[in-house]
Amino acid sequence: MTTTPEPPYFAVIFTNRRAGWGDRPTDKAYDAAAARMAELAATIPGHLGIESTRSSDGTGITVSYWADEAAIEQWRRHPDHLDAQAQGRREWYEWYEVRVARVERAYGRS
Repeated sequence: MTTTPEPPYFAVIFTNRRAGWGDRPTDKAYDAAAARMAELAATIPGHLGIESTRSSDGTGITVSYWADEAAIEQWRRHPDHLDAQAQGRREWYEWYEVRVARVERAYGRS
């Protein structure tokens, strides 16, 4: 679980389905790239955290949290992230969608 500050802050929601999931539910290259992207995103000033899950049919949701839109833009344009995005379009994803949202309220039970 990611601990975020009091709102407002931003969430980037990346929903996708892995291509060829039934043939290869484990992909070491993908897993390594995803771990590298999480590590790299954490170096961007304004990065607040990340949460990710994947279902048995290969559908995944990753939510990254950001202090502001400038931090999101810096991450979106990072050269290594751009390379990973291109590889994702070529090899990893059957489909994907990115949504950017401003979080106005947050509550829960820890």
